[in-house]
Amino acid sequence: MDSLAIIREFLGERLAVPAGDVQPSAALADLGVDSLMLLELMFEFEERLGTPLPRDIKSPRTVGELIAVIDGLSAR
Repeated sequence: MDSLAIIREFLGERLAVPAGDVQPSAALADLGVDSLMLLELMFEFEERLGTPLPRDIKSPRTVGELIAVIDGLSAR
């Protein structure tokens, strides 16, 4: 499953965000993602990837930025 699919699944389950609304250009805040929800999403990626995320990464503001962070880490 790719990063966008995981984000869509997560936001659909927790915030009832329709998958079509979760586009790379969408602002996470506009989708209802606050700082706590972002942490939960990052922990979800840690679990699925089996890779701890660095604690010093810059908080993504859009779905596309989040995808870039996750894809960069999973490529390690």
